[in-house]
This record gives sequence, structure tokens and C-alpha cells, in this order.
Amino acid sequence: MVTIKDVAKMAGVSIATVSRTLAEPEKVSEKTREKVMKAVNSSGYVTNTLARNFRRRRSNTVVVLVPDIANPFFSNIIQGIEKVASRHQYRILLGDTQGDEATERAYADLVSQRQADGVICLGRNIPFPYRKGRKTVDPDWPPFAMACEYHGDIPVPTVCIDNVAAACDAVTHLTELGHREIGFINGPADSPLCEDRLLGYRQAMKNAGVKSNAQWVLHGDFSLASGYYCMQQFLQGKRSISAVFCANDEMAIGAMRACRDAGLSLPQDMSIVGFDDIAFAEYTHPRLSSVHQPRNRIGEQVMTLMLSMLAGNLPASPRVVLPHELVVRESSVAHLSA
Repeated sequence: MVTIKDVAKMAGVSIATVSRTLAEPEKVSEKTREKVMKAVNSSGYVTNTLARNFRRRRSNTVVVLVPDIANPFFSNIIQGIEKVASRHQYRILLGDTQGDEATERAYADLVSQRQADGVICLGRNIPFPYRKGRKTVDPDWPPFAMACEYHGDIPVPTVCIDNVAAACDAVTHLTELGHREIGFINGPADSPLCEDRLLGYRQAMKNAGVKSNAQWVLHGDFSLASGYYCMQQFLQGKRSISAVFCANDEMAIGAMRACRDAGLSLPQDMSIVGFDDIAFAEYTHPRLSSVHQPRNRIGEQVMTLMLSMLAGNLPASPRVVLPHELVVRESSVAHLSA
């Protein structure tokens, strides 16, 4: 039977270094970690994980709460999280919560049960009890971070983009093409992320000298169906818009389908810009202009942040803001009467 002493000899390090690498990989150099793990894998050495975790009170597992695992937006974020987690001998446990707070809290309770060490949330809810009006992070919470979405009041460690600026860039693109009557299909009205995208929409319209029109803003739920329904509302209500900005690509794709079903030609009769730049945006007809979020990097950054918190380090800033990019394709063209 292979022992830890055998692994140390193969790797050319001390037994203590092997033990530290397996127990707390973040505390050894990447070069040493690679040497030790190569020896572990080639020798077939198996650690007594349950006993080690009981002693350390660590599970080497992080819960990742996903509001809708069927939404393709989240796949690249999860890949980024998994990449960094695997590198540090951590596992991730995915919870498809459908935004249900009871389900989110049940997964978060795994930390208190010592079955997980921390929680990463890709939705907008905090899965721990807190009093209404709280403005600070509760010191009794376990390591907790958010990605993409964020809380409006409590400064939870978060990795995201500047949603105000990103939405402003998307709508400015349309105003520069000559569009003035621009609809906005936003996500849930009570989401801080959607509030910011609405601010960006309004800022771009104001910059273009266009007076705000409440009838040009509708709210969906980020689904294909809600994009389709909201676009129908625009068309049936005769709001005379020439372009639509959607708060995510799925709603944009639903809106494109509604336009076609109504007999409109895209993009000649209606320009559409989405948000997120999911893989499907490249394959719609016409190809969808969209705000690109660096989803893989967001996942990597939030898992790196989580590992730092697990090591006892507080983040220097509650929010890590990554750059976005507007990807212009064929779905947005100059307004014919401009």
C-alpha cells in the first residue's frame, strides 16, 4: 500500500509538504503543488478524505447556487469556477434553485452541516437570514460571494461588470444609428442588476436628447417566452418603436421570433440588441448584436475570491468589476428614416 512517505520521496519533498499540499493547497506554491499531485496521481496514493475533513472541519466543497441551470448564460461561469476549484483540489456542488429562497437556504445550510465550506450565488438572493434594512455583511455568515448579480444594500463580495455603462453603450449604439424610439425589455423590476441596466438605458436616451417614455419599458423574466410576449406588447400596442434593447440574449431571441411572426423583416423593420453574448447570439438570423460579458473570467475570479476568503482573507473591495464589450453584428442597422 502506497503511503504518504512514498509520495514525498517521489516528489522530492518532505512529508509535511505533501500533507500541507493535500490539506491546504492554497498555502503552497503552484510548482510544489504540481510536483506533489503528479506523484499522488502516478503512485495511486489515496487519502482518507473523510477523516482528514473531520479533523480540519473542511469538506473542500463549495456550493454554487444557480437560478436556472437551463439558461446557457451560466454555463461558462460554472466552467470558470470549476477550473479554479479543480486546480486547488476543491469540488463544486451545483444547486439549481429556480430562484426559490427555501431551496437556496437548504443548500446554504450544507455549510453549517460541514458538508460545504462556502457558498457562491449566481442569482440575486442572499441565502442566509438577515434583518430587513441591513447594510453590512453579517459576521456570522460563512464565506459567501456573488457573481454577475449583486445585492442592492449589503456589500457582499461580488464579481460583475458595470451594468449601467454596459446598457448605456448598447443603447448609445442604437441612437448613433439614428434610432430615437427605442424599446427596452428589461428583467425583473426588483433586481438591482436590472435597475442598473434601466439607468444605463435612460442615460443613453438622455445623452441623445430623447425624452423618456414609460411605455417604451417592459419587464420580462429573462426567458425566451417573456421576450416574445413583451415584443408582442410593443407591436400590438402600436408604440411605434424602431429598435429594442433587451436585458439578456434569450429575451432578445424571443423578441426576434415575435417580430417574424408579426411579418416584420429583421433588421430592416426592427433593430435588436441583446445582452450577455451567449453562444446562440452568433447563430441567430440575423446574427445578434450583444453586450459581451467575460463569463469564464467571472467564474474564475469569483472562485479565486472564495478561496481567498476560505483562507481567512477579507477582500480589499466588496466588488470586482470586469470589462464588458459591445459586439456589433447584423441585428442592428441604421434607422431608414434617419
